[in-house]
Amino acid sequence: MPDYKEMYLKMFRATEAAVNILIAAQRDCEEMYISDQEPVIHIVPSNEPDKDQPE
Repeated sequence: MPDYKEMYLKMFRATEAAVNILIAAQRDCEEMYISDQEPVIHIVPSNEPDKDQPE
């Protein structure tokens, strides 16, 4: 007969390890995001005529 308690504990430990890996990856990515420089934003002028200005 299978040892259900041992099977449960094995699955629980593996699940906990997987969650901890995901948490560590998320923390690493968050740290990469907040430590990166702000992006340079360029505003490109529109080729369309300004609708607020009379022609």
